[in-house]
Amino acid sequence: MKTALITGASGKIGSEIVKKFVLDGYFVIGQYNEGETNIVSLKKELSSLGLKDTFFAFKCDLSVKESVDEFIQSVNASFKHIDALVCNAGADLYKLCTDTTELEWDYLFSVNCKSAFSLTKAFLPAMIERKYGKIVYISSIWGQKGSCMETCYSATKSALIGFGRALAKEVGPSGINVNCVCPGVIDTPMNDRFNEQEKLDLIDQTPMGKMGTPEDVANAVRFLCSADADFITGVDLTVDGGFAL
Repeated sequence: MKTALITGASGKIGSEIVKKFVLDGYFVIGQYNEGETNIVSLKKELSSLGLKDTFFAFKCDLSVKESVDEFIQSVNASFKHIDALVCNAGADLYKLCTDTTELEWDYLFSVNCKSAFSLTKAFLPAMIERKYGKIVYISSIWGQKGSCMETCYSATKSALIGFGRALAKEVGPSGINVNCVCPGVIDTPMNDRFNEQEKLDLIDQTPMGKMGTPEDVANAVRFLCSADADFITGVDLTVDGGFAL
C-alpha cells in the first residue's frame, strides 16, 4: 500500500484530497491544526465506507518549528517512506500591504512556504533513494497573477510556484514529479468574507459561470499523483474555470 501525506486535512479541499487518495488505495497521513470537528466527521465518513483504518490524523502547528519537527519524527518512526506529499495547508490574509505587520508576514510564510520546504526536505531523501515520488504544492491563481488586498498571501503562493519549478528540475533525474495546483475561486470558507453580491461578481468574472468545488481541486491533485501524470513535472496546473484568462 502506498502512503500519502496531506497537510491541511481538516479543510474543505484537504478532506476531499484525503478521500480521493484513500479511495485510490493509499494509507493517508493527514496533518491538521484546528478543525478537530472536521477531522472527526472525515473519520466517520471514511468509516462508513469501510475505510476507517486507512487514515491517520496528526495535529501539528505548521507555524511552529518544534511542532513540525515532532510531526516529521513521528511519521519517520512509523513509515519507511512517503510516496506522495501534498502540501495543501494554507493561511490567508485579506489586508492592505501598508497595514500588514511583520508578524503576519512571517506567519503566512511559515505556514504556506516554510512548512512545505521542511516537509519536502524531510521526506525527499527516501524518494530519491527509491527513484519515485509525487509532490504537489497547492498554490493559487493569485500566486500567478497577484491580488490587491492579498499581497502577502500572493507572495507566499508565488514562492511555492518558484520552489516547485526549481525542485522539479533538481529531482527529475531521480524519477520524482513536482507540480503545483493553482485554484481560483473555490467554494470554501475562505470566501466567506465576501457578501453575496461580491460572490456573484466573482462568478461573473469566471467564464465557466460558477465557483469551483473542493472536489475540482482534489481531482487535479489526484491526477498529478497518478501514473497518468508520470511525464508531467514543473507545471502549475490552474483550476479556476477560466478566471485568470
